[in-house]
Amino acid sequence: MADWFSPGEWQAIALSLRVSFWSMLLSLPFGILVAHVLARREFWGKQVLNGLVHLPLILPPVVTGYLLLLTFGRKGSVGQYLDQWFGIVLAFKWTGAVLAAAVMAFPLMVRAIRLSIEAVDPKLEQAAATLGASPVWVFLTVTLPLILPGVIAGAVLGFAKAMGEFGATITFVSNIPGQTQTLPSAIYAFLQVPGGDPQAFRLVLVAIAVAMLALILSEWLGRAVARRVSGP
Repeated sequence: MADWFSPGEWQAIALSLRVSFWSMLLSLPFGILVAHVLARREFWGKQVLNGLVHLPLILPPVVTGYLLLLTFGRKGSVGQYLDQWFGIVLAFKWTGAVLAAAVMAFPLMVRAIRLSIEAVDPKLEQAAATLGASPVWVFLTVTLPLILPGVIAGAVLGFAKAMGEFGATITFVSNIPGQTQTLPSAIYAFLQVPGGDPQAFRLVLVAIAVAMLALILSEWLGRAVARRVSGP
């Protein structure tokens, strides 16, 4: 199999998997928290928060990438302090690709988890609360086990979206082979040079295979968790 792809293609595949994994892992706790707040809380500005969460789905990805560059670039409003105080640089680094992918995938993750939370009968949570359980304990022992299939679905959607992210990533971290060149960026680069179609096609097949595998795994895990929660 090592002969099927060039070293540059393997680097793009490995980097995409790493970026997708970390973007999913780091954004999942925030996705669960935001989904729970939107599903179970009423407060002033709720619609504003909901709009901000889903904004990356509506904005052109290039605009999102440019906003990330303005915010987290070396001279950005946040990026300059991350660089000065902690030595953290995100722009034109693979860690920046993680941030861009997480931002673009976050709305899909939140939506899947929110729908799962809204499907849980609030009376179950209220019953646990009346027995003296704290809100955190109610969530951990009642809500979370019931929404695990939705959490898994949201995580897989986030992973798959991160694998396919292109516009925001290339704007924020560019397309540097071996450093920030993810799978979509490599496909784009191969399509820009004469004779690059075979390499691009191979990477397209890899992208399709990874996406299908993720969906199949999500379906299997979701059903397994649902059976365990519902009992024998």
